[in-house]
Amino acid sequence: MVSDWGKIKDSLVAVTKPARYIGDEFNIQIKDWETADLKVVLAFPDLYEIGLSHLGLRILYELINSAPGMLAERVYAPWFDYQKLLRDHGLRLHSLENKQPLADFDVIGFSLQYELSYTNILTMLSLSEIPLLSRERTKDQIVIGGGPCAFNPEPLADFFDLFFIGEAEEVFLDILTKIRDWKKSGAAKEVLFIELEQIPGVYVPAHFQVDYRPDGLIEGIVSKTASAPIRAVVRDFVQTSYPQKWLVPYIDIVHDRIAYEIQRGCTQGCRFCQAGIIYRPVREKSPQTIVPALKNLVANTGYEEISLTSLSSADYSQIETLIDETCGCFTPLRVNVSLSSLRIDSFSVDLAAKFQSSHKSSLTFAPEAGTDRLRRVINKRVGDADLLNSANAAFKAGWQKLKLYFMIGLPTETESDLEGIVRLAGEVVKVGKQFYPKGNALRIAVSISTFVPKAHTPFQWRQQIGVMETMAKQHYLQEKLGGRHLELSWHNPFMTQLEGIMARGDRRLGRAILTAWQNGAQFDGWSEQFNFELWSKAFQETGIDPDNYTRSREYDEILPWSHIQSGVASSFLIAEDQKAMQELSTPDCRNNVCAKCGVCSVLQVNPRIVGGNHV
Repeated sequence: MVSDWGKIKDSLVAVTKPARYIGDEFNIQIKDWETADLKVVLAFPDLYEIGLSHLGLRILYELINSAPGMLAERVYAPWFDYQKLLRDHGLRLHSLENKQPLADFDVIGFSLQYELSYTNILTMLSLSEIPLLSRERTKDQIVIGGGPCAFNPEPLADFFDLFFIGEAEEVFLDILTKIRDWKKSGAAKEVLFIELEQIPGVYVPAHFQVDYRPDGLIEGIVSKTASAPIRAVVRDFVQTSYPQKWLVPYIDIVHDRIAYEIQRGCTQGCRFCQAGIIYRPVREKSPQTIVPALKNLVANTGYEEISLTSLSSADYSQIETLIDETCGCFTPLRVNVSLSSLRIDSFSVDLAAKFQSSHKSSLTFAPEAGTDRLRRVINKRVGDADLLNSANAAFKAGWQKLKLYFMIGLPTETESDLEGIVRLAGEVVKVGKQFYPKGNALRIAVSISTFVPKAHTPFQWRQQIGVMETMAKQHYLQEKLGGRHLELSWHNPFMTQLEGIMARGDRRLGRAILTAWQNGAQFDGWSEQFNFELWSKAFQETGIDPDNYTRSREYDEILPWSHIQSGVASSFLIAEDQKAMQELSTPDCRNNVCAKCGVCSVLQVNPRIVGGNHV
C-alpha cells in the first residue's frame, strides 16, 4: 500500500485545524487495505466538525467495518486551505484511516443532509479526480447518495449512480455484498443496477426518464427496468446496529458528546416537518436496552455528557423511568444526561430539571408560530398558555435563558401572526421578570427561520415566500422585537431561497448546480461563503427560472419526486393540507387513534411503544 500522506503531513501547520485531516481519533477502526475485498468511503460534504457529529455516518461506519472482508473509511469536505495544499502538491483527496485516494475505493457513499451542501459534493469528487457526471465514469466505482435529501434526489441525478432512500441498517450490507459479488464477476454496471433495484430503498436515476411539457411542467416519469422505489425501514429497531466504539476527536465538534437514539419516528404530525413523515412509524427502545448500551459507551469513550436523542424525546413512553435510571447510574460518575427536542409543556421542564439540577445553560422551545390559530394550521397542538406555563416552570426551576424558535412564511400567515411572535416573546420576558426582577441574567433568544416546503409533507404543494417578502417580515420583527432581555436572530433570506429551490427541484437543476460550482460556489451553507450572485448567474446561464421551484403546485401535478414512495399515502398528505385550511388538528397516533397515513401497511412495519399509551 502506497499513500501520498507523507508528502503533505508536514505541511499541515499551514492549514486551519489540522486535526480535521489526520484521523487517528480514539476508537478509530483501521482495517487492512490489502486484504479487504470491498472498500467503502463514507463522505460527508461539510467540515469535519459537522460530519463527525452526524449519527448516521457513525452507524454505517461501524456496521460496515463489522462485516468480514469489508472496509469503511471516512472523508469530510476540506476547507479552502487544505484544498489548496492538495492542489499545490498535485495530490488527490484521501480518506482519514488508511490515507487512500477516494478514487481507489469501490464505493463512495455521500450523506445528503441539507441542500446547501450540494456544491461541496462536486468539490470532493473533483479533488479526487473522479468524473462529476455519472455517465462519464468508466471505472468500476459506485457513487451512492443517502439521507433526508435523497427523498428528492432529482437535482443531483446527473452526479450519482444510485441513491439509497430510507433507513440503511437492515439492508445496506446486502447492497454492499451484491456490489462485491458483481465486482468479482466482471459484469457490466447495468447488470448490477438491475439487481440492486430489487432491494428496498435503491433508486437508479438513470433508469427513469423524465419528460416535460412545453410549459415546463413534468409530463411523466417512467422506467423500463424498475417499479417506483420505496423507502427502506428498520423493522427491528431494538436489535438494530448501533456504534459501540464511539469515535472521540481531538478537537471540539458541533455535538461533542455521546448521542443515543432512544426512539425513531414522531407522532406529533406537524405538517411542515419532513422528518415526521420519512421516519414513520415510531419505534422505541426499552430502558433495559438503552442503559447497558450507555454504560458501554461511557466506558469506551470517557465522555462526560450523554444526549438522549429523538425527534420528540419527551414523547418517549418510558421517559421518566429512563431519566431516573440514567441519572441514577451516571450522575455519581459526573456524567451529564440531557434530552433533545423537548415539548412545550411543564412536564418537559420537570424532566429537564431532573438532570440539570446544578448548572442550567438554556432551554429551547419551538412554538413555530405566533398565534394559536396558525399553530392549528400547522398541526402544532400547543397554545400560548402552554408556552407561558412552560416558561414559568423553567424560570422557577432556575433557568435564566430560554430559546424560542419561530417560522415566518407559513401557509395562511397574516400580520396578526407576526404580531403574535412579538407579543408572545414579550410575555415570556414578563414571566421571567417575576423570578428575576433585576433581570441582569434574563435572556430570551428568539430565532426566526423562513418556512421551506419539503417533499413528502402535507405542505409540499405550498408556495414559498420570496426574498423581498421574507426581508419585509424580518424587518418588521427587527423593529418590534427589542430590549435588554431579547436577542433576535434570523436566517439569510437568499440562503433560504436557494434551499427551497433545491428542496423541490427537478433534474434540470443539475446544470445550474454544476455551473454555480464552476463559477466558485462552495460551502453554501456557511453565511460567510455564500454568494447568491453566483447562483443567479448560473440560473441565467442554464435557462432556469428559480421561481418555478418556489411556486405553489396543484394536487394533480406530477412532482419531481412523485415516483419515490415514502410509505405515506399521497391522499393522506392532501387531506392534511386541506385540514390545515380548515384549521383542524390531527390527533397523535400514540393515543390509539390511527391517522390512516398508510405507512404501517405499505412498509409492513408496526409501531413499537414499550410503555403502552402516551405518558
